[in-house]
Amino acid sequence: MTGPTSSVATETRPSPPQEPIQNRAPWHLAFLLAFVALASAILLTGVSVWFLGAVALAGLTPAALTFNFHVPAALIRLFALTRTAAKYGERIVGHRAALADQVLRRSTLFAAMAAAPAVRKASWQLGNQDRLADYLDDVEDVDYARLRVGLPSATLGVAIPLLVAATLWMTPLAIVPILFIIAANMAGARFLARQGQGDLTSIRESRQQASRLLGAAIQAVVPLQGERRWDVTLDEPFDGYASAQTRARVLHHRQALFDTLANWLAPCAMLSVLVSAWLSGLRGEALLVPALLAFAWLAVGESLLGTSKIVVAFAREKAARSALAKWNTPDGVLRRHVPERISSLTLDRLPRHAPDGRLIGRPVSATFKAGRPTVLHGASGCGKTSLLKQIAGWLDTGDGCILGDGVGLGVDSRRAMSCFCPHDATVLADTVRENLFAPHAGDGELWSALSAVELQDRVKAAGGLDGWITQDVLSLGEAQRLNLARAWLSDRPVVLLDEPTEHLDAEQGKRILGALLHQLRQRIVIASSHDELAPNTSAAIKLQ
Repeated sequence: MTGPTSSVATETRPSPPQEPIQNRAPWHLAFLLAFVALASAILLTGVSVWFLGAVALAGLTPAALTFNFHVPAALIRLFALTRTAAKYGERIVGHRAALADQVLRRSTLFAAMAAAPAVRKASWQLGNQDRLADYLDDVEDVDYARLRVGLPSATLGVAIPLLVAATLWMTPLAIVPILFIIAANMAGARFLARQGQGDLTSIRESRQQASRLLGAAIQAVVPLQGERRWDVTLDEPFDGYASAQTRARVLHHRQALFDTLANWLAPCAMLSVLVSAWLSGLRGEALLVPALLAFAWLAVGESLLGTSKIVVAFAREKAARSALAKWNTPDGVLRRHVPERISSLTLDRLPRHAPDGRLIGRPVSATFKAGRPTVLHGASGCGKTSLLKQIAGWLDTGDGCILGDGVGLGVDSRRAMSCFCPHDATVLADTVRENLFAPHAGDGELWSALSAVELQDRVKAAGGLDGWITQDVLSLGEAQRLNLARAWLSDRPVVLLDEPTEHLDAEQGKRILGALLHQLRQRIVIASSHDELAPNTSAAIKLQ
């Protein structure tokens, strides 16, 4: 059997995106400023305590007449101003570095997302809203970790070992309880990280499942209410959300317990140093230096507040990076045969599904011909849109199959050859040119398509092809006509139109659909509608 000419389309899958090359200098400066702020806070507290102690001791002796108050007072002001300036400087430099990293990271991640099979399956609209929400949360977790977790962890990682070394040198007896509390905190951090990772995974899975169930229920609200199963159907997704919230409360309780443990470190270290110095026989002026060290530990305690957030943020970042890696595609070249043109498309025992996934009616067997537009018509909920999505490769075909000129078509082939225009047209926050999805079309072709769908005047008022539009800028009818302009410009051999005249008045719908079908007269065109769209179509299939 001789079929139409086919070409071998070679699709090169990009390598998994690496971590974007970042400008390290701002981060180095932010770390330096964060460390200066912490060191200034330690010195401010220590010198203040030393100053108060020295003044008290001098006040009891004739040395009060010759005591120099100006130098320590000046140092206190210096450390206070330095801490304030360093804190604000770290915020400014750190946020600037984080924003610069976000631009690089998000462009890399969105490139990976656009290339990933999971996204191509859902086409440009992503389709799976809970997956899109998770993706945005994951990007946010990665961005948050560097600025509000990495810097505090790095500064504490330097300050605490220095204080431990100073304690070991000045008051060796105090090191035992301090190391014990540090060890307890490390064990608590490991436990919280392990349990937190499990809680976060459970929360994500529960919310994803609940979102899928709720989305399916909302799409099937009419038949579910007709069957009096709407309230019962909502119980399961709401139970899923409640389960996720319960796990979140458990995680917050664990965080509170760990924060209680972490907050004991600073006061216990301070008391240990003072008691150790006293037991070592230090009195009077000899106690001033150990007092400075003791209150330096207390100053570090300010940075230890909310340590559980750092631990959980590390767990969230790890989970986020793991989830984002799933968007990547492996190295290599995928070769697949995609027909440039087909003359017939055959559905062989294709099952129909309601919006909530239920099987309805009998399987569909039909053949569609190029140049013979066909309409699927029937009541809401009879599976028209789901059938178009199966043809487009968005949904599984189950036990049925789809043939192009007698040759079985896999999911990849159907996606590559189909242009699916859903009835709920999405408008991207971008220019009109980018919203038409025709990067290789010239301006003349774009204006011809806009003229055919009677949208040229509206586009001119919006600033032309490079004018910026959003979902809220266009009315429902204008968004639908923009959607039809995308079909006009498509070069795919199969064009699927879901409710193409929805939101258009009857006469305008007939004019635009007639012009569009004439433009697509060499293609296989399948439309869905509540009526037969006569006389624009040549054949009709009624779904019941």
